[in-house]
Amino acid sequence: MSNENIKIISKEILSDNWYTLNKITFEYRKKDGSSEIQNREAYDRGNGATILLYNKERQTVILTRQFRLPTYINGNDDGMLIETCAGLLDKDNPETAIKRETEEETGYQIREVKKVFEAYMSPGSVTEILYFFVAEYTKDMKVSAGGGHHDEQENIEVLETSFNEALNMISTGEIKDGKTIMLLQYAQINHLLD
Repeated sequence: MSNENIKIISKEILSDNWYTLNKITFEYRKKDGSSEIQNREAYDRGNGATILLYNKERQTVILTRQFRLPTYINGNDDGMLIETCAGLLDKDNPETAIKRETEEETGYQIREVKKVFEAYMSPGSVTEILYFFVAEYTKDMKVSAGGGHHDEQENIEVLETSFNEALNMISTGEIKDGKTIMLLQYAQINHLLD
């Protein structure tokens, strides 16, 4: 950390149950030279990776559907969310992690991935950087049913849908997940399925 306008004063763990919630007190020097003390909470869950699997020949993409409690308690009637495959790095590099997550969640064993960008998804409260990948898939890469790692209670449904239908699901509100929208729009803008 090298911002001379920020001085961390204290860090207090508020919760260390699922991931870590910290309360950070810091001094912030403003443009006019004056300083103020601020308090913020930051949720540290580690960094993650996500991927859009696509098939040019069939004009399809692989997505997942699973229950997401935070969406359920914030207006998503059944709590189910359609998403691109994603997961935490778990101390792996992003490429290794996304290959592992792809096989666990979708059942596809992909060999080559392309990193397209990285982004902070909720920088006001979550420390996570998400690494975004794309990869082509074919039927012969399917090695299992997928569904997620048994110990992680994921209960993931694997969806294969046309690329055009996936784009349409953004407009209809069937897809509301930010990372998924970003990858589908990346694929559209960059003509991945052309």
